[in-house]
Order: sequence, then C-alpha cells, then structure tokens
Amino acid sequence: MPYLIDGHNLIPKLGLDLNSFDDETQLVELLNEFCRLSRRGQVEIYFDNAPPAIPEKRRIGMVTAHFVRKPVIADDAIGFRLKKLKNDAQNWTVVSSDHRVQNEARSVGAKVVSSEEFARTVAETLRAAPPASDNKPKMSAGELNDWLTLFGEGGDDRHKL
Repeated sequence: MPYLIDGHNLIPKLGLDLNSFDDETQLVELLNEFCRLSRRGQVEIYFDNAPPAIPEKRRIGMVTAHFVRKPVIADDAIGFRLKKLKNDAQNWTVVSSDHRVQNEARSVGAKVVSSEEFARTVAETLRAAPPASDNKPKMSAGELNDWLTLFGEGGDDRHKL
C-alpha cells in the first residue's frame, strides 16, 4: 500500500533532529532503505517551509518528496493530494500524528497510521535487515595494472588507444 507522509511530523519520531540542516535528506534516505527492504512501493513525503531554490517536487530513489512553500503547509498539501486521488485514496495510508490530517484522511477512506507507529515499523524493518556485506568484486593487481597501462599513470596517454 502506498504512503502519504507528513515529513516534519515523522522526523523526530525516528530520532532525527528537526534542527539539522539535512534532516529531510536523512529521512528520505531512511525511507528509501525502508522501501527497499520492505518491498513497499510508492512513498510520497511532504515537507513545510521549502526554500525558494528547492524544486517543489523531486523523485529521490523510491520516494517522491514534495517541498511545500508558504502560505500552504504540508498538512494542506496532503489534503489536496487526497482529494486529487478521489476514490483511489482508500488504497493509500497517511502517516501523521496530526489529528486534522488523520481526520481528513479517514473522511476520504484512506488508512491512517500515526507517525510513532510508522517510526516503529521503519525501525523494526531496518533492524531486521541482514547486515550489509562488502561483497563487491575487488579489482585484482593485474586488472589495476591493465587500467593504469590503458589510461596512463597521470600522463596523457590517450594517443595509445
């Protein structure tokens, strides 16, 4: 089931710092890993107070991040999205602990999960993941020498190609 997430509502529930300059990036990275591990599909996350230089909507891995500018707030943007989904809203889960957002989601038939509950789900999924292994193939000494010969050791040897 796809998610609509109230981003700034979720950040502190996952132990991230709302005052950090990259709190939104950290959250998106966590959610991408959650999506990968849980095989969850579509995730849309909404953040308030977007600076003018940031695009309003960006696809970052498996997550679509919406950066909402004043005077609109993320809560309103989630409501607009739910209305745009119409009957499809019942196929979505809204993640927020804001009662207004929860009530609006329920009114259109969407499922609701509190930010605290969703944070527990994310944390459990990340904790249960197998440890990342470093099984990347290593370059042998011979392969390294071949590359150095092909591309030169700092000189311009392109004429050898």
